[in-house]
Amino acid sequence: MPATPAWPPRSAPRLFVPGPLAMGAGVAVDGPQAHYLGKVMRLGPGDAVILCDDQTGEWVATVEAAGKRDLTLRVERLLRVREDVPDLWLCAALLKKDRFDLVLEKACELGVAEIHAVLTRRCVATHINPDRVRATLIEAAEQCARTALPVAHAPVTLAALLAGWPAGRALFFADEAGGAPAADSFAGHAGPAALLIGPEGGFDDAERAAIRAHPCAVPITLGPRVLRGETAAIASIALWMGIVGDWKE
Repeated sequence: MPATPAWPPRSAPRLFVPGPLAMGAGVAVDGPQAHYLGKVMRLGPGDAVILCDDQTGEWVATVEAAGKRDLTLRVERLLRVREDVPDLWLCAALLKKDRFDLVLEKACELGVAEIHAVLTRRCVATHINPDRVRATLIEAAEQCARTALPVAHAPVTLAALLAGWPAGRALFFADEAGGAPAADSFAGHAGPAALLIGPEGGFDDAERAAIRAHPCAVPITLGPRVLRGETAAIASIALWMGIVGDWKE
């Protein structure tokens, strides 16, 4: 006797939609999402879709009706509650657009809670498109089956970031001039944390001095090589997740 196919199938597409979702709720999908479901994935009535709302968790829904430009989905049941997110912020200096897109994508995949774009004297970019940021984060979350999106903040200057820094949150400063080994520092600070990563040209001397003078700053080194901004961000997040984050679970 053949085995009963898994439901929902692993191939079911994933979408983030406005919430909150609830059992039996109808969800109208149009625009690019409807095109993706109807034209790319070729879904029809009865097919499964995985929905996340960044509030309640992950739900399975089925296509109830499919039109030329929109679909109606019916929420069937809750699969997972919204994930617990490790209390890690990424504070990354703005990079060129494609490189910062990579930082956003990988930071989301690796599980950070918040992303703070930072403006420094050597930044080559000065602004980001919030719609592009959100689209990048949603696409990354859908790809890696996250049920929560990182909170993405508008860019702030380094001075403003330091002035408004919350007491009790360690600010691990990836300093090209040296510091304690990152792994040792992470293991010694198990509470709320953040990673501060510089721009392509690094922090200048005045910025470095201001950061080191901050009471929450913990200068760290990421090894013997000088890393590009995007590499330093990805490497430091992965290391923190492996030592005090949720990779141990």
